[in-house]
Amino acid sequence: MSETAFLEVIGLRKEYPRHGGLLFGGGRRPSGVVALAGVDLTVARGETLALVGESGCGKTTLARCILRVVEPTAGRIVLGGDDLTALTGSALRLRRRRFQSVFQDPSGSLDPRQRVRSILAEPIALYASLSRAELHSRVDRLLAGVGLSARHAERWPHQLSGGERQRVGIARALAPEPELLIADEPVSALDVSLRAQILNLLADLKAQRRLTVLLISHDLVAVERLADRVAVLYLGRVVEVAPRQDLFALPLHPYTRSLLAAAPSTTPRRGGRVRPAAPVRGELPSPLAIPVGCPFHPRCPSARSRCREEIPALCPVTEGRQVACFYPGKGPPPPGA
Repeated sequence: MSETAFLEVIGLRKEYPRHGGLLFGGGRRPSGVVALAGVDLTVARGETLALVGESGCGKTTLARCILRVVEPTAGRIVLGGDDLTALTGSALRLRRRRFQSVFQDPSGSLDPRQRVRSILAEPIALYASLSRAELHSRVDRLLAGVGLSARHAERWPHQLSGGERQRVGIARALAPEPELLIADEPVSALDVSLRAQILNLLADLKAQRRLTVLLISHDLVAVERLADRVAVLYLGRVVEVAPRQDLFALPLHPYTRSLLAAAPSTTPRRGGRVRPAAPVRGELPSPLAIPVGCPFHPRCPSARSRCREEIPALCPVTEGRQVACFYPGKGPPPPGA
């Protein structure tokens, strides 16, 4: 494990089985759909790393593998020295308090048959032996920490607003006092007026509790607000990793440039110019038919002949930056290239 990494993802692959290709005798040939194609990532303790990319790139699959909700096909996940991929049964359950998640849909992630107090007390009781009074006091403190009052503890989820439900979801994730928080699109299901409140809450909680955060989002406003570094995924591969400010100021991978061009900018560029409009072309290819060579080359305005034949590795280009591109930062090729 890297000396500076708290979370390290090493060569992570996830392949879903499918059937295709007729065999003699009427059978079918099994094959796999690759959702993650050897992902390598590190997250330092106390850092927020954002995962961005279009729907279908593998962001949520990666998060579910880290949480061990989905079993990876190959690779390792190391958290604070513990190889999570080697743990099973009670050993894994014991480590789960170290990593918790906040889900996208606060309505669907809360049990409608439990009051808020029970929802929050349950994960506390799993890891701590407390009296009833101590448990109630802990729940009340959790609610206060996310901006809710003790009165909310006696309500049912359907009696809460969308923003209140997400605050309860965050409180539940914090109940076991985790070190790593995985936030999967934590504001995408909320009204625009509530998003800033939840983003500010997450930023405050990270600082107060010294959390390490893995943020999954297609909302680049949320990424600019919360992330320290950004990893860009495309068809199950990391194509660029950079500090947030560097990536937004000068994206090097053509896919990253296209993502930023398609999103509204919250910060004017130097000289008052806006980001040039060059959104990504075409549709995301099916994982059943990933292009030969660089997976992005059919949509890439900078593709050359080499890109149609070879897969670029994720390599360092400057300090703290990695790009999987043969021509990082380059424009369209000359005729015939």
